[in-house]
Amino acid sequence: MKKVIFSVATITAMIFAGCNTSKQVTVPLSRSVELDDTYTIIWNGISKAYRYDNGQWLRAESYDYQFDVVQKRYDNHWKSVKSLHRTHPDYDGKAGGRDQTMYFEVAYKNLIDGKVQATINSSLGNGTGSTDTEFRKSELTMYVPNASRFMPYNKFRITQNYDYENGILTETVELIKEKDGKETPFMKNEETALIFIKSKLDKAPTTFKQ
Repeated sequence: MKKVIFSVATITAMIFAGCNTSKQVTVPLSRSVELDDTYTIIWNGISKAYRYDNGQWLRAESYDYQFDVVQKRYDNHWKSVKSLHRTHPDYDGKAGGRDQTMYFEVAYKNLIDGKVQATINSSLGNGTGSTDTEFRKSELTMYVPNASRFMPYNKFRITQNYDYENGILTETVELIKEKDGKETPFMKNEETALIFIKSKLDKAPTTFKQ
């Protein structure tokens, strides 16, 4: 598969049904902005939405979206900005605006039993995660801050699979209601994205057609 430039995170609105990120903003700690200060990857993809009902997952096409993630990898500290656009004309607005942006910071720390442990600070909520030493398979968990007991979910679980050699990222974003140690699924988004990395072009990639 042809590679081009692009996070992810994980992470990436409340991207998923029912949360509006305008209510909470995670502010980066650094004041500086540099164009090429680290290894940057861009992911460009689509997501298919599903709602959990009576023990089975049902498609919820009106909540589908396309997205981009700009992921900047500073050694063991990653910063990602995710932007999404809900594409279906019948989207009802219950998951926030049709266009949304999220921010994630993931700090990778100790290696325990072959897994790298992480802490997460994001506009979806804070949490923890784990991955392998090559950052290929990750699981990130975040909790909605000050979630009302009437909300249909209070927890995000993001499972990521980075297939670097084929330039593909697949991830599942689950929205879960956790109460008294019991989990009840609410919705999930199945995401597939292509990887884009820094490159040079031999000529203009497109031209005007009369």
